[in-house]
Amino acid sequence: MTIVDIFRSRIQGSQNILVTTHEFPDADGIGSEIALTLALKSLGKNVICVNEETLLERYRYLDSEHAVISLDEYKKNHKNFTPDLLIVVDTNAIERVGPNFNKHLNKNTKILYIDHHPARGNDFAEHCLNVQAAATGELVAELIESVGVTLTKKMALPLYTAIIIDTSSFRYPNVTAKTHEMVAKLMATGISPPEAYNGIYGTKKVPHMHLLGMILQTAQINKREDIAWIVFKREDIERYGSDVEDTHAFINHLLILAHMRVACMFRDDGDMVKISLRSQGDLDVGLIAQGMGGGGHSHSAATIVPKNGRTCEVVVSESIQKIESLIDGLKK
Repeated sequence: MTIVDIFRSRIQGSQNILVTTHEFPDADGIGSEIALTLALKSLGKNVICVNEETLLERYRYLDSEHAVISLDEYKKNHKNFTPDLLIVVDTNAIERVGPNFNKHLNKNTKILYIDHHPARGNDFAEHCLNVQAAATGELVAELIESVGVTLTKKMALPLYTAIIIDTSSFRYPNVTAKTHEMVAKLMATGISPPEAYNGIYGTKKVPHMHLLGMILQTAQINKREDIAWIVFKREDIERYGSDVEDTHAFINHLLILAHMRVACMFRDDGDMVKISLRSQGDLDVGLIAQGMGGGGHSHSAATIVPKNGRTCEVVVSESIQKIESLIDGLKK
């Protein structure tokens, strides 16, 4: 069965459907769940979109129908709702939807994952996974069309935004002609690319620019110039009146460096250091992340390194050495 066949079968066999995404969701997860909820409702399904926490203010413009509710609101107002199916988008691990959501979830509820991230350790033959998709939003748009639903402007804006975010404005190597064909369909609904871009990127304030400038001043590159990195602390974010969400794209500024093959962003969170990895596509940073206990895509991945009494500077130095070694191993 194709993922389209799987999706059609699961939707046809379900009437009461819960839709969710991972904890601390990004625009790909949020855009995908909103559009999917609206599409399934148009088919006459009883659909509730529930996240672990309330949708952040910055993303609410994507949710014109106020489809997304928090788990607390769901438990308060939908006590008699018994789902036939739980659809989880933008992750393929149920533990990632959040600890409270997991506690509330009936373990007998059937689950369908819709995702483009690599999956490990389980049988996902009956789920809608496509690692070739540039974004979960691209995959969700395809599945929506597969059940005969016409994409509307209210679905298209969150899906278009999902694709913008997860491709870093179409710069990653997994962007294909198929991606742009879907984008053309989304644009045909009447969404404006400048408005969509400014909606997700154009909401920053001057302190955000000061934070970016401060972090970019830490930029370094190794002797052979194939690894570049930036470093900052969580308290830096708070000092500039920003939040972690505002820093996710900072690493992309390193991708313009000549000869650079791996970009790294180190965030000192106190007891541990979060490491984000990016590449232009000729080197699989997903494999590098796996070699450091993490994972992700070939062009975008991450891992977390416990400090275990070490300073952040030591963790950075040791991590760069490790990445150099892993690059050499991949070359061989």
